[in-house]
Amino acid sequence: MKPLLIIATHNRHKLAEIRRILGRTPFRVVGLDAFPSYSVRETGRTLEENALLKARKGVRMTGHLCLSDDSGLEVKALRGAPGVLSARYAGPGCSYDDNNRKLLRVMRALPASRRDARFRCVVALAAPHKTARLFEGRTPGRITTEPRGSRGFGYDPVFAPRGAGGRTFAEMSLGEKNLLSHRARAFGRAARFLESIDKRKRGR
Repeated sequence: MKPLLIIATHNRHKLAEIRRILGRTPFRVVGLDAFPSYSVRETGRTLEENALLKARKGVRMTGHLCLSDDSGLEVKALRGAPGVLSARYAGPGCSYDDNNRKLLRVMRALPASRRDARFRCVVALAAPHKTARLFEGRTPGRITTEPRGSRGFGYDPVFAPRGAGGRTFAEMSLGEKNLLSHRARAFGRAARFLESIDKRKRGR
């Protein structure tokens, strides 16, 4: 049986996206719903710190190899905000729509020339008794003036990645999004590292 690879999330949308990114892998990929519930306080001051907190807690709670990520939307005109606070930008218990409405409200007076932003994702890979590793992915783009599209999650309806002809992530299929997304780039690098480990173990 394939060894387990835990994705440290309860978010089914994110898990489906990550499974698609990882593709065929020498591991059996499962989310946290397969284990007793636990929580992690994201007290890190950076994406890197939060990703490591979640991956290391995942290893302690499951005993298996664990991948976790923290992603943030960084708007140049807002000095990098919402950044590490992206998931709770509109306050504790906020929804995706709450965050998008706040961001558009804060940026409503900004012209197209000042709406540059980027998504950044940091993936942490942790294993029992081993040093954790980090992998990063970035996607530049801009913030739209209104939400567009019904796919994806988070800030996808208000973020138009560079090279997508003005479409937002929420207007793309998952396959199209994964060609450009920060998460796909970061998890893709993690996947290549895992494949290299598996090949060394098999002596290839």
